[in-house]
Amino acid sequence: MSQAFAPASLQGTRRAVERFLIARRLFVKEAVPEPFSALLGRYRRYLSEVRGLTGATLEQHIATVKSLLAYALPAGAPLHALSAATIDRFVMTKARRIKRQTLQHVVARLRAFLRFCFDHGEIRQRLDAIDAPRAYRGERPPRALAWPLVKRLLRSIDRSERLGWRDYAILHLMAHYGLRPSEIIALTLGSIDWDSRTLRVKQCKTRSDLALPLAEQTIRILRRYLRRGRPGGAHRELFLRASPPVGPLTHYAIGDLYQKRARQSGLPLQDTSSYCLRHSFAMRLLDRGVGVKVIGDLLGHRTLESTCVYLRLQTGALREVALPLPTATIGIEEDAA
Repeated sequence: MSQAFAPASLQGTRRAVERFLIARRLFVKEAVPEPFSALLGRYRRYLSEVRGLTGATLEQHIATVKSLLAYALPAGAPLHALSAATIDRFVMTKARRIKRQTLQHVVARLRAFLRFCFDHGEIRQRLDAIDAPRAYRGERPPRALAWPLVKRLLRSIDRSERLGWRDYAILHLMAHYGLRPSEIIALTLGSIDWDSRTLRVKQCKTRSDLALPLAEQTIRILRRYLRRGRPGGAHRELFLRASPPVGPLTHYAIGDLYQKRARQSGLPLQDTSSYCLRHSFAMRLLDRGVGVKVIGDLLGHRTLESTCVYLRLQTGALREVALPLPTATIGIEEDAA
């Protein structure tokens, strides 16, 4: 292995060893003072207590703010040194690496932070007037996968090993119950009520609990996963890391395992993500005649508008509802007269 590529190639190993040593209390990371830590702490509380954000959404806001501060302010520079020109350059830099739809979210997070700073006297002028790219909800093709393709993906997972059973159970729950990655990692052993055959899900965005009836097939899959795929230990989380130290998964790991299984399947799943399984779940319900309001409740949406994003019609569905063209009868009637 060349020296040039060694540092990057060993980053994953370094993180795994670091997690292992921290879990065994053999290594303590030195706490490095974070720039603007007091401001970030106040902003985190504001996002949680005033705006009601939780989990991954809150962390995305904080990560975007940290990225801006690291880019725009050199070490030791005060916050009021921020300028509109520097913020615009930051947005342009982001625009070269991410899609327009993602950039819209980045700009929205920046606007929220800069409004907070102005309202609380942290900066002296308003800097939240940031241009965002235009993007329309209906401009992208449907993300839902055809159901036969979803079933082929699940069947392709090798369940002869422990990791295969874990990944199969996770993707099965996402496809058949529409769970988010953040909801998957929040499941615990107590989330399954074996007597009533229900799964209790904490919906992160609506902050509500949802009891989902478990099909017989799902019961069998979860039992086999617990017997063959789940490592032992004191952790209560349902799904755990495979590599030591054993611990709960992150929501990023769900996307990674989907990409791994999609790649191994050899199926035409390029440019798809684990969220496509949620879209497939929603479209499958719609095809079976389930109302949009019920679909939104199951997906944990606050508004019907959010649900409709999942229900972009396929071209085939449009052909089925098209009205027949009327026949031209005017000329015939005139000839008869």
